[in-house]
Amino acid sequence: MHQQLRQDEVRSPPPAVLARDLVKDFGDTRAVDGVSLAVPAGTIYGLLGPNGAGKTTTLRMLLGIIDPSSGTRRVLGHDRPIDAAPEVGYLPEERGLYPAMMARDAIAFVGALRGLPMAEGRRRADALLTEYGLGDWARKPIRTLSKGMAQTVQLLGTLVHRPRLIVLDEPFSGLDAINQARLEEMIRGQARDGATIIFSTHVIAHAERLCERIAIIAGGKVAFEGSVDAARGRLRPIVRLCTRAHDGPWRAAIPAGARREGRSWVFELPESGPEPLLRALIDGDAGIETLAIERPGLHDAFVAIAGDAAAAAMGSQEAAE
Repeated sequence: MHQQLRQDEVRSPPPAVLARDLVKDFGDTRAVDGVSLAVPAGTIYGLLGPNGAGKTTTLRMLLGIIDPSSGTRRVLGHDRPIDAAPEVGYLPEERGLYPAMMARDAIAFVGALRGLPMAEGRRRADALLTEYGLGDWARKPIRTLSKGMAQTVQLLGTLVHRPRLIVLDEPFSGLDAINQARLEEMIRGQARDGATIIFSTHVIAHAERLCERIAIIAGGKVAFEGSVDAARGRLRPIVRLCTRAHDGPWRAAIPAGARREGRSWVFELPESGPEPLLRALIDGDAGIETLAIERPGLHDAFVAIAGDAAAAAMGSQEAAE
């Protein structure tokens, strides 16, 4: 048994990023308060929380841009994140490209900052722009591009040196629906090619569509870390029931906390499961017209885990964009 356990450990790859008890103080303000997380290699991992929750500070500590006040982090096997820099692509929340540069040169320049020769960077930039159907952008100056186009160019600069780890800080901020969809597909494509992607966001829908694992951060603390399914699993499934009968013995099967939405009853699935509920409804002559069991979404899980205040802050920030 002990030999088998050791073999399993050997087969299990180490996390691409590992953080233990990260704390960051700015004067008397504690921006990050004991964040721990493990990002499996080859996954899409989301840091989810409202602006000001500590997501950006956490990412900067993971990358070695700033040092933690306490705690440890390990990136791609390196205890000093700066040693992993050639294998990391980083898109900061604050965007910035030289306006006079052509798009292909801007992409190559960002790659050169990670050690990629400019000539090779231009070749790869042309290939990336063509791959994503943007070949006609190659020789356009950055100043002539829309905000979404310029942000896409900067993202391609993040990818041009073919990093093993890609870190994107609020990458969807300010993008229209078309560019958001393009970015989501880019992220999925990089994951298919074996890269590990970490991105921060205050938009739950992006995390729900893309992420395998998430960390919910609120007030500088990790309120939840694990799979999206595990987050949803914190809540019981929801039953939506519409019956022909308005009253009868079947009503005893409806929990006391059930609410009405139009003609439907809405309530949590009882712990006993759907079979006893169905039996009671049928035996009680409820006359079932429709019965649907719905899995809670990540938004509902976020509210349950982080609280109403954090969810309200997320909603107002999303609406303001």
